[in-house]
Amino acid sequence: MVNDLKTLKEITVPIFEDIKLFEMEFRDALKSEVRLVNTIGKYILRHKGKHIRPILTILAARTCGKPGLNSYRAAAMIELLHIATLVHDDVVDEATIRRGFPSINRVWKNKVAVLMGDFIFSKALINLVGIKDFEALALISETAEKLSSGEILQIEKSLTRSMTEKVYYDMIYKKTASLISTSCELGAITSTKTDKDRDRMRIFGEKLGMAFQIKDDLFDMLGVESKTGKNLGADVKKNMITLPLIHSYSTLTKSEARQVKKILNLKRKSQKEINELTELVDASGGFEYANQKIDEFSNQSIDILDEYPDSPYKQSLTDLVIFNSHRNY
Repeated sequence: MVNDLKTLKEITVPIFEDIKLFEMEFRDALKSEVRLVNTIGKYILRHKGKHIRPILTILAARTCGKPGLNSYRAAAMIELLHIATLVHDDVVDEATIRRGFPSINRVWKNKVAVLMGDFIFSKALINLVGIKDFEALALISETAEKLSSGEILQIEKSLTRSMTEKVYYDMIYKKTASLISTSCELGAITSTKTDKDRDRMRIFGEKLGMAFQIKDDLFDMLGVESKTGKNLGADVKKNMITLPLIHSYSTLTKSEARQVKKILNLKRKSQKEINELTELVDASGGFEYANQKIDEFSNQSIDILDEYPDSPYKQSLTDLVIFNSHRNY
């Protein structure tokens, strides 16, 4: 699998022209008559992410049929919704770094960041109305509710420290996999109206989304800040219990479990204590277990694609799954 690993640039070669059309819609959506909004919008465009979700929308549309203007609008709307949630998340998490650069709340403070997130969300809704598709509207409305409830569930469990593997999967489905799943399903909706394609792409995106979030959670303890563009150990410091720790806790000795609990109970955790926690998780197989689950969800998503004929777009979806499994940022 690793030998076939492609870069994101290589993966998107078949949809190079499609991405240009998406980017036009995306840039236009961030424009405003308010100077500060334009300034922040340009900051977002300069420090853009991987655009995984709109790429998935376009690849899904190409795999299922032929994309139209609505496909590019849907791709832009998905990215706007994603960015709005990130801007709000950084305020909630008190994050100072996003994609390797100062977060919006750090540069322009919380009030402006919250309002900018609201503005971007409203632009996503305007884009959605422009699609004029009731099925797409219903899907996005349900997804927005899942995103919010997933984040609230994570905060609730960090306060009570009562996270289980079952609850963890429910949480990451809501806060991450639901939007990735919707990205893929919107590609099907805007290129073909068959329920079979919608269901396939929804499930494909859901499995990929689960693998995607578990991979991100690994980065919190094992990542390199210069590559991930995020504060290392941020989740641990806020008592957000992720899969490696959940699994490890069930295999630790009583003395090791007490040590983990002691570290988690600390209001402020030093890098030394985070390193100690990382070593305990590693020794008890927590990281290995998480990687096994990434492979499991990834293989399930690739299996869904077997139902489609071979094409450059299907291959790119497969390559994107493999890319996620082995990415280091």
